[in-house]
Amino acid sequence: MNIKSLLLGSAAALVAVTGARAADAVVVAEPEPVEYVRVCDVYGSGFFYLPGTETCLKIGGYVRVDIRGGDFYGVQSAAGDDTYNNRVRFQLRTDARSETELGTLRAYAAINFNYQVSGSDSPDYDMDDGMSIEHAYIELGGFRIGKTDSYFSTFTDYSSGVMNDGIVPYGPFGTFQIAYTYTGANGFSAGVALEQGDQDEIVYGSDQPYGGITQDYAPYVVGGLSFTQGWGKIGVVAGYDSWQSEVAVKGRLDINITDTASVFVMGAWDSAGFDNENFYAQWAGDWAVWGGTAIKFNEKATFNAEVGYDDGENFSVAANVAYDLVPGFTITPEVVYYAPDKNSKGEDQDLDDSWGFNLRFQRTF
Repeated sequence: MNIKSLLLGSAAALVAVTGARAADAVVVAEPEPVEYVRVCDVYGSGFFYLPGTETCLKIGGYVRVDIRGGDFYGVQSAAGDDTYNNRVRFQLRTDARSETELGTLRAYAAINFNYQVSGSDSPDYDMDDGMSIEHAYIELGGFRIGKTDSYFSTFTDYSSGVMNDGIVPYGPFGTFQIAYTYTGANGFSAGVALEQGDQDEIVYGSDQPYGGITQDYAPYVVGGLSFTQGWGKIGVVAGYDSWQSEVAVKGRLDINITDTASVFVMGAWDSAGFDNENFYAQWAGDWAVWGGTAIKFNEKATFNAEVGYDDGENFSVAANVAYDLVPGFTITPEVVYYAPDKNSKGEDQDLDDSWGFNLRFQRTF
């Protein structure tokens, strides 16, 4: 055996040993890349993609503290006139959206958690502690199904930016609803809704429910038309109470005076008048009118005011200033005056004119 043969044999042995050890080695898997949360800007700020999906989700809400008092029953404590009626609310909102061949698929919910310091006789607030569902519905394109506010109240928009809006009521709110809304590119909109009503809906000055839930499987029907342009908006909506076989019609005109000031006027008519109950006409008598304004003083302060009057000679005024102390935190002091006369049956309510105040602190996120 020469030196060359010895070297070749050693090299071959070393290769064999190395290969055997390599076969026994533990191979560590490469870590899979982490999918970080991606911002979804298709539907506005605050949305993000759920990891591994094309669904965009937004989680938000507010924490609100109301300090209320006065002799107006909408803010009066159950303990009497000489104490505060306070409420703390946490509202959680979730909004999930994605695009499909039939349009945007959306699921929206707004859940309220309330702490009520003292009760009140007003139907304007949820008086009990605990949880309540304000909205929970599914939308696909223009189709909607679920629990939300009545189409009669929302199609022509809520009345104004005051907190005690609807002292002279302009329509019902929470109900089960199946609705379709067509929105054209030229500002024209049209819609129709089937609703079930709500037996807890009452009118100020009356302890009687207005229509309650539907009977004999016959839904309530609401339809509306509107037209929106740079100058403002005009719209009309009609609601049919199938239980009472009565109709209510409401029209509204909004005018943008400037970029920072707007006014509205709204009028309604009820076929039932003082003689019957109508789920959609919760004011007193045949007719009612409302007017209001919103004036933005500067980037922080906005003035809101609303006046209401109906056929029962009930008169109300509410006004506030919403002040954004810092982004996301708004302080709103409001005063309200109410001069009642007749209830929904045309009977004297035997209530004195009253004043009230509300101081609201709200952190929105």
